Amino acid sequence: MKTENLLIYFALVSIISIILVIYDKIASKKFKRKRIRENILLLFGFIGGAFFMYIFMKLIHHKTRHKKFMIGLPIFILLHVFLGFFIIKFKI
Repeated sequence: MKTENLLIYFALVSIISIILVIYDKIASKKFKRKRIRENILLLFGFIGGAFFMYIFMKLIHHKTRHKKFMIGLPIFILLHVFLGFFIIKFKI
């Protein structure tokens, strides 16, 4: 996999993750029923959006009391850094 493709992938997943977090924050105040499921948010964190998702959750104070996000997302970030290093180093 080319490094450029990997960066594009992480950028797209991160943008979608940010949009989901912002939408869920707005929905938590206005809609109550049309919220994003926590499993979906965690899935997008797992597949590559954890870094920016974590930052935006801290910035807009959304789900900061949920341990599964405040512990899980940093673990995903470490996993992404390790996998990214491994992919770039060994040119997988």
